[in-house]
This record gives sequence, structure tokens and C-alpha cells, in this order.
Amino acid sequence: MKLKGLALLAPMAGVADRAFRELCLSYGAAGVTSEMVSAKGFTMGDRKSAELLTLSELEHPAAVQIFGSEPKILAKAAKAALSYNSDWIDINMGCPTPKIVRDGGGVALMRDPVLAQDIARAVVSEVKIPVTVKIRTGWDFENINCVEMAKRMEDVGVAALTIHGRTREQMYALPIDYDSIAKVKAAVSIPVIGNGDIVDGPSAAKMIELTNCDAVAVGRGAQGRPWVFQQINAYLNDERIIPNPPLSEIMRVMLSHVEKIIEYKGEYIGIREARKHAAWYVRGIHGAASYRKEIGTLSSMEELMQLVNKVLTNN
Repeated sequence: MKLKGLALLAPMAGVADRAFRELCLSYGAAGVTSEMVSAKGFTMGDRKSAELLTLSELEHPAAVQIFGSEPKILAKAAKAALSYNSDWIDINMGCPTPKIVRDGGGVALMRDPVLAQDIARAVVSEVKIPVTVKIRTGWDFENINCVEMAKRMEDVGVAALTIHGRTREQMYALPIDYDSIAKVKAAVSIPVIGNGDIVDGPSAAKMIELTNCDAVAVGRGAQGRPWVFQQINAYLNDERIIPNPPLSEIMRVMLSHVEKIIEYKGEYIGIREARKHAAWYVRGIHGAASYRKEIGTLSSMEELMQLVNKVLTNN
């Protein structure tokens, strides 16, 4: 795993698609990961899974992420995913979404470290590229077992770990458990990537300082703010603060982003998937609430351009 820096784009289902990954890399993301894909669905020929795994030539270094609860199926999926030219395979053992957890995948695996280790072992033995794993600190505050999980992953040849500093019970509520991430880093010799509430240079530096982690992964902090990687890189390199772009540039980036989504998915699907991204881009500007209401009904690129003109005129 050769990365371009210290701040990666975290995998986000329904968000980190090809258009967004390419955009974040253009702003200096050290690497990206596909949206998570069901190993079972992929191995059964699900067309949507194949689309989610597609990486363009502009998307490197990049990983594809798979999830599930059956070692043989995950190993089979990992081997099949090699055809998508990924630089490494990532296994999701941290997703807290109820649907994923009910099926025994994602963070549910932290309740069964032996099975989690069997899955990692099966995938590592099946592919020749690096395998990484994403975990959380534990299932709940009474079951913080990230150190055990990390050791088990290292023991079977996992190349690196990403750890989100919350339990499944917390979902995305504060606080971030920096101490547990630090304990994981101290317990293993493989690289550890810290994740959780990284929104700018200072928060990235805080994660590294408090945990000694090797890199950080940015998720929600990049939504509607792909330039956050440029800001993090500048701060980590020489403590330089890069301000957010002016509104005109934010709108230009948004339009470019949505155009790329439409290019890849067609206008009907693309503009509907772009609604959430557009809502994130207008966060914090004067009149954002009313703009978000309009964004929620967008049905064409032309309507989005009209909205942008309104935003720029009123601000």
C-alpha cells in the first residue's frame, strides 16, 4: 500500500462513488475506497455490486471494500474483485447499519472475533495484494475489544487497520475514543489509520498526536467539502491553514461534481443521487434551509444551475 499522503477518503455507502472519489483524489486524498459491496451479492452476479466496484484510471491508489459473514464467500468475492484493478482489498467490520448487522456483517463481527479472524485469514490467503480491515472500538462500552481484534487481524496477515473511534452503540455520537485507537496502535506493528470526526487540519493533527496513528481517514468531514484533503495536507505538512473556498468556487466545484455523477450514471439517476451532495455544498450559507428544500426536488441539471444563480445572487 503506497499512499500519496496521510489523509484518505473513508468508504461511505451511497456517497463515495466514482465521481466523488475522483474529486477527492484531485484535492490530495492519499487514497480512496469503493462503496462497500456485499460479498454474497457480488459472487451471485449482482450487477449493482459490479458497478460499485468499478475503479477508473484516475482512482489510484484505491481499494474495493467487501462485507459479509462467511469466510469462503468473502474469499471468493475478494478473488473476483481483483479484476477491478484495486490496489488493496478492504474488509468492512465496522459498519453499524442495522441491515448489515442483522446479517452478521459489519460491526457485528466484533462480537465474534474468531469468525472475524477466519474471514480475514480466508481473504488474505486468496489474494496476493494487501488486505486491510476496518473496525470500531467495540460493540458497546462494556465490550471494547478493538485491541484483541487488531492482534487477530495482524496474526493472519492483514496489512493495515482502520479504526473508527466509536462503538456500534454510539453510532456517530460523541465522544471519539482516542485512547482505544492509541492502544491498538501500541499493540500491533502494522499501520493503523484513525477515523472519526476529522473535518480539518487541526482535527487530523489531533488524531495523529493523541493516537500515534499512521494516517487518518476522512468520511463525513469530506461531504460537500472535497477540498478538506488539501487543507489537511497543508496543516500536517507545515501547519498552514487554508481557508474554505469562496462561495463562487464552492458552487463551481458542486456543478462539476454533479456533472461527473450524471456522466457516469445518466441524468435521471445522477441528479437524484446528487441531491444529497448539493445539500452538503450549501451548508452554512445564508438561506441554506430554503435552498435545501429546492434541492430535494431537483430533477435536472438545468434546475441546479438556476439554483446556483439564485445562491450567488443572494449571497
